Amino acid sequence: MSDNKFKISMNENFTLFIILILLVITFSIMLPGQFFSLGNFQSMTFQLPELGILTLAMMITMITGGINLSIIASANLSGIIMALIMKNLLPATPTNFETFWIILLAIAAGLVISALIGLVNGFIISFFDVSAILATLGTSTLLEGIALVITKGYVISGFPRGLLAIGNESIIGIPIPLIIFIGVAILVAVILNRSKMGLSTYMMGSNIKATKFSGINVEKATIKVYILSGLLSGVASIIMLSRFNSAKAGYGSSYLLATVLISVLGGTNPNGGFGKVSGVVLGIVLLQVISSGLNLLGMSQFLSMALWGILLLAVEGLRLIKRNKFTF
Repeated sequence: MSDNKFKISMNENFTLFIILILLVITFSIMLPGQFFSLGNFQSMTFQLPELGILTLAMMITMITGGINLSIIASANLSGIIMALIMKNLLPATPTNFETFWIILLAIAAGLVISALIGLVNGFIISFFDVSAILATLGTSTLLEGIALVITKGYVISGFPRGLLAIGNESIIGIPIPLIIFIGVAILVAVILNRSKMGLSTYMMGSNIKATKFSGINVEKATIKVYILSGLLSGVASIIMLSRFNSAKAGYGSSYLLATVLISVLGGTNPNGGFGKVSGVVLGIVLLQVISSGLNLLGMSQFLSMALWGILLLAVEGLRLIKRNKFTF
Protein backbone atom coordinates (compact mmCIF):
# COMPACT_ATOMS: atom_id res chain seq x y z
CA MET A 1 0.00 0.00 0.00
CA SER A 2 1.30 3.47 -0.88
CA ASP A 3 2.16 6.06 1.80
CA ASN A 4 -0.75 8.20 0.60
CA LYS A 5 -3.26 5.37 1.07
CA PHE A 6 -1.76 4.58 4.46
CA LYS A 7 -2.25 8.21 5.55
CA ILE A 8 -5.84 8.18 4.31
CA SER A 9 -6.48 4.97 6.25
CA MET A 10 -4.99 6.44 9.44
CA ASN A 11 -7.04 9.64 9.11
CA GLU A 12 -10.27 7.73 8.54
CA ASN A 13 -9.58 5.39 11.45
CA PHE A 14 -8.86 8.41 13.65
CA THR A 15 -12.23 9.90 12.70
CA LEU A 16 -14.02 6.66 13.63
CA PHE A 17 -12.06 6.47 16.88
CA ILE A 18 -13.08 10.02 17.86
CA ILE A 19 -16.74 9.24 17.10
CA LEU A 20 -16.45 6.06 19.18
CA ILE A 21 -15.03 7.95 22.18
CA LEU A 22 -17.76 10.60 21.94
CA LEU A 23 -20.47 7.93 21.84
CA VAL A 24 -19.03 6.09 24.85
CA ILE A 25 -18.91 9.35 26.82
CA THR A 26 -22.45 10.29 25.77
CA PHE A 27 -23.97 6.92 26.71
CA SER A 28 -21.99 6.85 29.98
CA ILE A 29 -23.50 10.23 30.95
CA MET A 30 -27.01 9.20 29.88
CA LEU A 31 -26.75 5.78 31.54
CA PRO A 32 -24.67 6.25 34.70
CA GLY A 33 -23.59 2.93 36.16
CA GLN A 34 -25.21 0.95 33.34
CA PHE A 35 -23.38 1.55 30.09
CA PHE A 36 -19.88 1.85 31.50
CA SER A 37 -20.10 -1.41 33.44
CA LEU A 38 -18.30 -4.74 33.25
CA GLY A 39 -21.54 -6.61 32.56
CA ASN A 40 -22.43 -4.43 29.58
CA PHE A 41 -18.98 -4.66 28.04
CA GLN A 42 -18.92 -8.42 28.51
CA SER A 43 -22.30 -8.62 26.79
CA MET A 44 -20.97 -6.60 23.85
CA THR A 45 -17.86 -8.77 23.53
CA PHE A 46 -20.02 -11.90 23.28
CA GLN A 47 -22.29 -10.35 20.62
CA LEU A 48 -19.65 -8.64 18.47
CA PRO A 49 -17.47 -11.52 17.12
CA GLU A 50 -19.92 -13.35 14.83
CA LEU A 51 -20.90 -10.14 13.02
CA GLY A 52 -17.25 -9.09 12.96
CA ILE A 53 -16.09 -12.27 11.26
CA LEU A 54 -18.95 -12.11 8.75
CA THR A 55 -17.96 -8.51 7.98
CA LEU A 56 -14.38 -9.59 7.29
CA ALA A 57 -15.80 -12.23 4.93
CA MET A 58 -17.68 -9.48 3.13
CA MET A 59 -14.81 -6.96 3.19
CA ILE A 60 -12.22 -9.11 1.42
CA THR A 61 -14.55 -9.66 -1.53
CA MET A 62 -15.39 -5.94 -1.69
CA ILE A 63 -11.67 -5.11 -1.91
CA THR A 64 -11.56 -7.04 -5.21
CA GLY A 65 -14.47 -4.94 -6.49
CA GLY A 66 -16.90 -7.81 -5.88
CA ILE A 67 -19.30 -8.73 -3.11
CA ASN A 68 -20.48 -11.92 -1.40
CA LEU A 69 -24.22 -11.94 -0.72
CA SER A 70 -24.14 -15.63 0.24
CA ILE A 71 -22.20 -15.31 3.52
CA ILE A 72 -25.30 -15.64 5.73
CA ALA A 73 -26.82 -18.51 3.75
CA SER A 74 -23.42 -20.20 3.75
CA ALA A 75 -23.09 -19.81 7.52
CA ASN A 76 -26.59 -21.18 8.08
CA LEU A 77 -26.10 -24.23 5.85
CA SER A 78 -22.73 -24.95 7.49
CA GLY A 79 -24.39 -24.69 10.90
CA ILE A 80 -27.18 -27.06 9.87
CA ILE A 81 -24.67 -29.64 8.58
CA MET A 82 -22.71 -29.41 11.84
CA ALA A 83 -25.91 -29.72 13.86
CA LEU A 84 -27.09 -32.80 11.95
CA ILE A 85 -23.73 -34.54 12.37
CA MET A 86 -23.78 -34.02 16.13
CA LYS A 87 -27.44 -34.98 16.54
CA ASN A 88 -27.10 -38.15 14.45
CA LEU A 89 -23.68 -39.41 15.53
CA LEU A 90 -23.64 -38.66 19.26
CA PRO A 91 -24.92 -41.62 21.30
CA ALA A 92 -27.41 -41.11 24.12
CA THR A 93 -24.69 -41.17 26.77
CA PRO A 94 -21.45 -40.27 24.99
CA THR A 95 -18.05 -40.37 26.62
CA ASN A 96 -15.90 -37.25 26.67
CA PHE A 97 -13.70 -38.84 24.01
CA GLU A 98 -16.67 -39.51 21.69
CA THR A 99 -18.06 -36.02 22.24
CA PHE A 100 -14.74 -34.35 21.45
CA TRP A 101 -14.16 -36.20 18.18
CA ILE A 102 -17.73 -35.85 16.93
CA ILE A 103 -17.68 -32.09 17.64
CA LEU A 104 -14.35 -31.90 15.82
CA LEU A 105 -15.77 -33.86 12.87
CA ALA A 106 -18.84 -31.61 12.75
CA ILE A 107 -16.73 -28.41 12.77
CA ALA A 108 -14.43 -29.80 10.06
CA ALA A 109 -17.43 -30.72 7.90
CA GLY A 110 -18.96 -27.27 8.38
CA LEU A 111 -15.74 -25.55 7.33
CA VAL A 112 -15.35 -27.82 4.29
CA ILE A 113 -18.93 -27.02 3.21
CA SER A 114 -18.37 -23.27 3.58
CA ALA A 115 -15.07 -23.47 1.67
CA LEU A 116 -16.76 -25.43 -1.15
CA ILE A 117 -19.47 -22.77 -1.36
CA GLY A 118 -16.75 -20.14 -1.66
CA LEU A 119 -15.06 -22.23 -4.36
CA VAL A 120 -18.32 -22.42 -6.35
CA ASN A 121 -18.84 -18.67 -6.04
CA GLY A 122 -15.30 -17.93 -7.16
CA PHE A 123 -15.52 -20.38 -10.06
CA ILE A 124 -18.80 -18.93 -11.36
CA ILE A 125 -17.49 -15.36 -11.13
CA SER A 126 -14.12 -16.19 -12.70
CA PHE A 127 -14.92 -18.60 -15.50
CA PHE A 128 -18.51 -17.76 -16.44
CA ASP A 129 -17.98 -14.00 -16.32
CA VAL A 130 -21.02 -13.52 -14.08
CA SER A 131 -21.05 -10.41 -11.90
CA ALA A 132 -20.31 -11.10 -8.24
CA ILE A 133 -23.62 -9.64 -7.08
CA LEU A 134 -25.66 -11.94 -9.34
CA ALA A 135 -23.52 -15.04 -8.75
CA THR A 136 -23.59 -14.79 -4.97
CA LEU A 137 -27.27 -13.77 -4.88
CA GLY A 138 -28.07 -16.89 -6.88
CA THR A 139 -25.91 -19.03 -4.61
CA SER A 140 -27.55 -17.50 -1.54
CA THR A 141 -31.04 -18.34 -2.82
CA LEU A 142 -29.97 -21.89 -3.68
CA LEU A 143 -28.35 -22.45 -0.26
CA GLU A 144 -31.37 -21.11 1.58
CA GLY A 145 -33.59 -23.45 -0.40
CA ILE A 146 -31.36 -26.44 0.40
CA ALA A 147 -31.35 -25.49 4.09
CA LEU A 148 -35.16 -25.29 4.13
CA VAL A 149 -35.46 -28.68 2.42
CA ILE A 150 -33.09 -30.27 4.94
CA THR A 151 -34.69 -28.77 8.05
CA LYS A 152 -38.28 -28.41 6.71
CA GLY A 153 -38.19 -24.99 8.35
CA TYR A 154 -37.67 -26.38 11.85
CA VAL A 155 -34.98 -25.53 14.38
CA ILE A 156 -32.29 -28.09 15.23
CA SER A 157 -31.19 -27.66 18.84
CA GLY A 158 -29.69 -29.38 21.87
CA PHE A 159 -25.93 -29.66 21.36
CA PRO A 160 -23.21 -31.01 23.66
CA ARG A 161 -21.74 -28.78 26.33
CA GLY A 162 -18.33 -28.86 24.68
CA LEU A 163 -19.69 -27.02 21.64
CA LEU A 164 -21.71 -24.53 23.70
CA ALA A 165 -18.55 -23.53 25.55
CA ILE A 166 -17.14 -22.01 22.34
CA GLY A 167 -19.76 -19.29 22.21
CA ASN A 168 -20.54 -18.83 25.89
CA GLU A 169 -17.42 -19.38 28.01
CA SER A 170 -14.38 -17.26 28.80
CA ILE A 171 -10.65 -17.85 29.22
CA ILE A 172 -9.07 -15.75 31.98
CA GLY A 173 -12.06 -13.43 31.75
CA ILE A 174 -11.89 -12.99 27.97
CA PRO A 175 -14.87 -14.43 26.02
CA ILE A 176 -13.83 -17.25 23.69
CA PRO A 177 -15.74 -15.72 20.72
CA LEU A 178 -13.72 -12.51 21.17
CA ILE A 179 -10.47 -14.49 21.20
CA ILE A 180 -11.54 -16.21 17.96
CA PHE A 181 -12.45 -12.86 16.37
CA ILE A 182 -9.12 -11.28 17.32
CA GLY A 183 -7.25 -14.28 15.91
CA VAL A 184 -9.25 -14.19 12.67
CA ALA A 185 -8.79 -10.41 12.31
CA ILE A 186 -5.00 -10.73 12.74
CA LEU A 187 -4.88 -13.59 10.23
CA VAL A 188 -6.87 -11.64 7.62
CA ALA A 189 -4.70 -8.54 8.19
CA VAL A 190 -1.55 -10.60 7.66
CA ILE A 191 -2.94 -12.18 4.49
CA LEU A 192 -3.96 -8.80 3.06
CA ASN A 193 -0.79 -6.93 3.97
CA ARG A 194 1.96 -9.55 3.94
CA SER A 195 1.11 -12.10 1.28
CA LYS A 196 0.99 -12.44 -2.48
CA MET A 197 -2.72 -13.20 -2.18
CA GLY A 198 -3.28 -9.89 -0.42
CA LEU A 199 -1.36 -7.97 -3.07
CA SER A 200 -3.37 -9.54 -5.88
CA THR A 201 -6.60 -8.84 -3.96
CA TYR A 202 -5.88 -5.11 -3.80
CA MET A 203 -4.61 -5.03 -7.39
CA MET A 204 -7.77 -6.68 -8.76
CA GLY A 205 -9.90 -4.06 -7.05
CA SER A 206 -7.74 -1.18 -8.28
CA ASN A 207 -7.39 -2.20 -11.94
CA ILE A 208 -8.38 -5.63 -13.14
CA LYS A 209 -6.84 -5.19 -16.61
CA ALA A 210 -3.49 -4.03 -15.24
CA THR A 211 -3.56 -7.00 -12.83
CA LYS A 212 -3.94 -9.41 -15.75
CA PHE A 213 -1.07 -7.76 -17.65
CA SER A 214 1.14 -7.96 -14.56
CA GLY A 215 1.11 -11.75 -14.83
CA ILE A 216 -1.27 -12.51 -11.95
CA ASN A 217 -3.75 -15.31 -12.58
CA VAL A 218 -6.90 -13.31 -11.88
CA GLU A 219 -9.21 -16.33 -12.01
CA LYS A 220 -7.17 -18.27 -9.47
CA ALA A 221 -6.79 -15.21 -7.23
CA THR A 222 -10.55 -14.58 -7.29
CA ILE A 223 -11.32 -18.17 -6.34
CA LYS A 224 -8.89 -17.95 -3.40
CA VAL A 225 -10.59 -14.79 -2.12
CA TYR A 226 -14.06 -16.37 -2.25
CA ILE A 227 -12.83 -19.57 -0.62
CA LEU A 228 -11.40 -17.48 2.23
CA SER A 229 -14.69 -15.57 2.44
CA GLY A 230 -16.55 -18.87 2.66
CA LEU A 231 -14.23 -20.20 5.36
CA LEU A 232 -14.77 -17.06 7.43
CA SER A 233 -18.53 -17.59 7.12
CA GLY A 234 -17.99 -21.11 8.43
CA VAL A 235 -16.05 -19.83 11.44
CA ALA A 236 -18.84 -17.34 12.19
CA SER A 237 -21.30 -20.23 11.89
CA ILE A 238 -19.52 -22.16 14.65
CA ILE A 239 -19.92 -19.20 17.02
CA MET A 240 -23.58 -18.68 16.03
CA LEU A 241 -24.37 -22.37 16.49
CA SER A 242 -22.75 -22.38 19.91
CA ARG A 243 -24.26 -19.10 21.13
CA PHE A 244 -27.82 -19.85 20.02
CA ASN A 245 -27.64 -23.59 20.77
CA SER A 246 -29.63 -24.06 17.59
CA ALA A 247 -29.42 -24.05 13.79
CA LYS A 248 -32.05 -22.93 11.33
CA ALA A 249 -32.41 -21.61 7.79
CA GLY A 250 -32.76 -17.84 7.92
CA TYR A 251 -30.78 -17.08 11.06
CA GLY A 252 -28.87 -13.80 10.99
CA SER A 253 -30.60 -12.42 7.89
CA SER A 254 -30.29 -8.89 9.28
CA TYR A 255 -26.51 -9.30 9.36
CA LEU A 256 -26.11 -9.18 5.57
CA LEU A 257 -26.70 -5.47 5.01
CA ALA A 258 -24.93 -4.72 8.29
CA THR A 259 -21.74 -6.34 6.97
CA VAL A 260 -21.81 -4.13 3.86
CA LEU A 261 -22.53 -1.04 5.96
CA ILE A 262 -19.72 -1.78 8.42
CA SER A 263 -17.25 -2.53 5.63
CA VAL A 264 -17.94 0.83 3.97
CA LEU A 265 -18.03 2.62 7.31
CA GLY A 266 -14.65 1.08 8.09
CA GLY A 267 -13.15 2.58 4.93
CA THR A 268 -13.54 -0.23 2.40
CA ASN A 269 -14.04 1.16 -1.09
CA PRO A 270 -17.25 -0.33 -2.56
CA ASN A 271 -15.61 -0.13 -5.99
CA GLY A 272 -12.60 -2.12 -4.80
CA GLY A 273 -8.91 -1.52 -4.27
CA PHE A 274 -8.92 -0.33 -0.68
CA GLY A 275 -9.92 -1.66 2.74
CA LYS A 276 -8.29 -2.25 6.10
CA VAL A 277 -9.04 -4.73 8.88
CA SER A 278 -8.42 -2.02 11.48
CA GLY A 279 -11.17 0.13 9.98
CA VAL A 280 -13.60 -2.78 9.99
CA VAL A 281 -12.82 -3.55 13.64
CA LEU A 282 -13.48 0.09 14.59
CA GLY A 283 -16.71 0.05 12.58
CA ILE A 284 -17.88 -3.12 14.34
CA VAL A 285 -17.16 -1.70 17.80
CA LEU A 286 -18.83 1.59 16.88
CA LEU A 287 -22.08 -0.04 15.79
CA GLN A 288 -22.07 -2.39 18.76
CA VAL A 289 -21.75 0.60 21.10
CA ILE A 290 -24.71 2.30 19.39
CA SER A 291 -26.85 -0.86 19.59
CA SER A 292 -25.97 -1.50 23.23
CA GLY A 293 -26.55 2.12 24.28
CA LEU A 294 -29.93 2.36 22.57
CA ASN A 295 -30.96 -1.02 23.96
CA LEU A 296 -30.18 0.14 27.50
CA LEU A 297 -32.20 3.29 26.83
CA GLY A 298 -35.12 1.07 25.86
CA MET A 299 -35.27 2.29 22.28
CA SER A 300 -36.33 0.24 19.25
CA GLN A 301 -33.73 -1.75 17.31
CA PHE A 302 -35.17 -0.14 14.17
CA LEU A 303 -34.00 3.24 15.47
CA SER A 304 -30.57 1.70 15.91
CA MET A 305 -30.55 0.67 12.25
CA ALA A 306 -31.66 4.15 11.22
CA LEU A 307 -28.79 5.67 13.22
CA TRP A 308 -26.35 3.26 11.53
CA GLY A 309 -27.47 4.66 8.19
CA ILE A 310 -27.20 8.27 9.38
CA LEU A 311 -23.73 7.57 10.76
CA LEU A 312 -22.62 6.00 7.47
CA LEU A 313 -23.86 9.00 5.48
CA ALA A 314 -22.20 11.43 7.90
CA VAL A 315 -18.84 9.64 7.84
CA GLU A 316 -18.90 9.29 4.05
CA GLY A 317 -19.72 13.00 3.79
CA LEU A 318 -16.72 13.87 5.95
CA ARG A 319 -14.49 11.65 3.82
CA LEU A 320 -15.72 13.32 0.65
CA ILE A 321 -14.98 16.75 2.08
CA LYS A 322 -11.46 15.70 3.14
CA ARG A 323 -10.58 14.05 -0.16
CA ASN A 324 -11.93 16.78 -2.38
CA LYS A 325 -11.26 19.70 -0.04
CA PHE A 326 -14.80 21.00 -0.44
CA THR A 327 -15.66 24.24 1.33
CA PHE A 328 -19.00 25.66 2.29
